[in-house]
Amino acid sequence: MKLYFSPGACSLSPHIVLLEAGLAFTTESVDLRKKVTASGADFSAINPKGYVPALDTAQGMLLTEGPAIVQYLADLAPEKKLAPAAGTPERYVLVEWLNFISTELHKNFSPLFRPNAGEELTSYARANLTLRFGYVERMLDGREYLTGAQFTVADAYLFTVLNWANIVKFDLSAFPLLQAFHKRVGERPMVQQALRDEGLLK
Repeated sequence: MKLYFSPGACSLSPHIVLLEAGLAFTTESVDLRKKVTASGADFSAINPKGYVPALDTAQGMLLTEGPAIVQYLADLAPEKKLAPAAGTPERYVLVEWLNFISTELHKNFSPLFRPNAGEELTSYARANLTLRFGYVERMLDGREYLTGAQFTVADAYLFTVLNWANIVKFDLSAFPLLQAFHKRVGERPMVQQALRDEGLLK
């Protein structure tokens, strides 16, 4: 398998999951502005959506959405328990978390990375993030990870999104459980390996 990524982008989530799952893979970085891979290939020809992550699977299938990719990877290594078994109630709770992170957290960060977004839009995004992080804070009360004591692909995604708070100067001090979660996940050996591989940790 090959993971197309951009350092620190949402592709960090499947990168973490690949390592946690112990799967064989290679990576290739992508310049998202130029739409060119490290080897000089036209990334738009690989993924017409033009963004990461993109996973070229061993079966020759290209998956291009993070929540789909991480579930695919988790199902390749069920013994690692990175996702509950398909069809179980617990799996749908995981899917619920992945969708929440994708739509309510990930997308609300997007305007904060755009210098031309305007104050009205960025203020709206920050207010939404504050509200949604408040929900996650409450749900983490008494839990080590989002679904309980077991680390899952949803935790890898939330960790990735939380990394952006420092970049856009979003203060998380009002959310101590969220901060503790971020630190706890960041100390996992495979998470540190992914960060090193992407040049984000020395």
